Amino acid sequence: MSRRVPRSRVPRSRVLLGATLTAPLALPTPAAAATGQYTVTALKFTVQTGGRTCTVDADLYRPAGADRAHPAPAVLATNGFGGSKADGQTDAIGKAFAQRGYVSLVYSGLGFGRSGCLISLDDPTIDGLAAAQLVDFLGGKRAADDGTQADFVTLDAPGDPRIGMVGGSYGGAIQLATAAVDHRVDALVPMITWNDLSYSLAPNNVAGHRSVPGAFKWQWANGFYLIGEGQPLLEPSLDPSRVNSLACLHFVTKACETVRTLNSGSYPAERTAELLAYARSVSPVSYLSRVKAPTLLVQGQADSLFNLNEATATYKSLKAQGTTTKMIWQSWGHSGGTSDPAAGELNLSQGNLESSYVGRRILAWFDRYLGRRTDVDTGPAFAYYRDWITDPNGTYATADRLPAPSRTLYLSGDGKLVDNRRKVTRGSRTYTNWPVATSHSENSLYGVLGLPDPAPYDTKGTHLGWTSEPLKRTTDVVGAPRATLKVVSPKAERTQNSGNAADRLVLFAKLYDIAPDGTKTLVHRLVAPVRVPDVTKSFTLTLPGIVHRYEKGHRLRFVVAASDGAYFGNRGIKPVTVVSAPRDTGALELPVAGD
Repeated sequence: MSRRVPRSRVPRSRVLLGATLTAPLALPTPAAAATGQYTVTALKFTVQTGGRTCTVDADLYRPAGADRAHPAPAVLATNGFGGSKADGQTDAIGKAFAQRGYVSLVYSGLGFGRSGCLISLDDPTIDGLAAAQLVDFLGGKRAADDGTQADFVTLDAPGDPRIGMVGGSYGGAIQLATAAVDHRVDALVPMITWNDLSYSLAPNNVAGHRSVPGAFKWQWANGFYLIGEGQPLLEPSLDPSRVNSLACLHFVTKACETVRTLNSGSYPAERTAELLAYARSVSPVSYLSRVKAPTLLVQGQADSLFNLNEATATYKSLKAQGTTTKMIWQSWGHSGGTSDPAAGELNLSQGNLESSYVGRRILAWFDRYLGRRTDVDTGPAFAYYRDWITDPNGTYATADRLPAPSRTLYLSGDGKLVDNRRKVTRGSRTYTNWPVATSHSENSLYGVLGLPDPAPYDTKGTHLGWTSEPLKRTTDVVGAPRATLKVVSPKAERTQNSGNAADRLVLFAKLYDIAPDGTKTLVHRLVAPVRVPDVTKSFTLTLPGIVHRYEKGHRLRFVVAASDGAYFGNRGIKPVTVVSAPRDTGALELPVAGD
């Protein structure tokens, strides 16, 4: 069944990319649909994937004027976790690109909406191969179940459609999974998605020690797990391909086992290795080497689920292997702004592509790689949103490379954060954990439920902090701070070689902004969980990336806490001492813009 929906085309204009870009952005002019009108046709596709047969529920948006004689490039998109083709953002993608002349195919991901099969976490060997069969349809190699064929899509070769993908979160990772198994995909725009699920769900921010599971992010992980297992309540379906077993209703078995292992709080070596291997096997980190399509990464600053470090890791991998890629750090992510973005920011539900910086970059990306307009400027290598700029037209700054740590502060024994090692005072301080969490950064479930979240706090005696002098000038931190620490914990030392990673010391590092009146701000409520690999040795940890202006007169405060309510912490009581001396102390490295 098809319905015709007239839409007015949004006027195009030439606008500046951001405060530091001097050349205007060339906007796309797709080959069809000068009127902005399109038709929508509901389709079903029976696909074979993961050893199962299942149905994919999709909507085809066909621009007016697109036919065999006047083909148009295509855009493929699917939903975020728990959504479907009909949710606000997914449906808006289909409409927005059809209005601009692209054939759009949006579909409910496997296990969601009215699509069949189990939820398999965007596994390229399951979800990726299912998406590739939709690419077959757009390339004219197969028909929909009702016989509908797409002979109006631009082809680069027989069966090879000119196609891009766009979408966020779960709908972001599927793009990389699809491009890894199907090189017919020509352009990607993954938004607010992950690089490594083992880091996303149980982050360990110690450099070089991803083999040791970090602290389980129990709120986020269990929230999504319940959404997945509760799919029949959200979308009743008798499709037998959506049911696994009573023990694991709607996920593939390994996904359920992973969540249960993390919830157990016990991580024996062999089981943990299996757990981490599975999480990574369904993550871009394991298959990025096969992704060749030009990729525009968009990641959110307000995101404690998939922080900026995830996109940074993907960006560096793609760049290193020669895949064309650029990256934008926008304002909104899973932790805020998705339903009500800041002024001038992309709002997927509204489809404000021409009037938002990120939207214009996406249009330019598709114009270059789908429209094949070599004269189009796709923008700088790196751009980031600045929330301290009030003019919506100047909120983004740009750079030709990622920022690197450029300023070092040292942890003094008297609790000060000093700018010269000679200023370090010799001393030691101790904290200890309690059986319950004594620090709070966020409650992700409150955000999902729309409830107010208490301000971050740390209970006395369960954390250590180092505070700088008031800043003599405004300081913009752009990127991921690093810290090098050495701790003393005899009890942790005795248990760390038990063969169970859960017996190793856990701590949480974070960076506050202290205003002159004493008001404390934990930027976007981000923390860096660490499971210390060996308490007898110093270690370097990477905090989540931030974009934050520390105003003149404000102070930086680096905190190491024993726990955090959003994560699983230490097993047993493990007191921790930090010793400082001028020639042997911890350090905090900051990536400061302009240094």
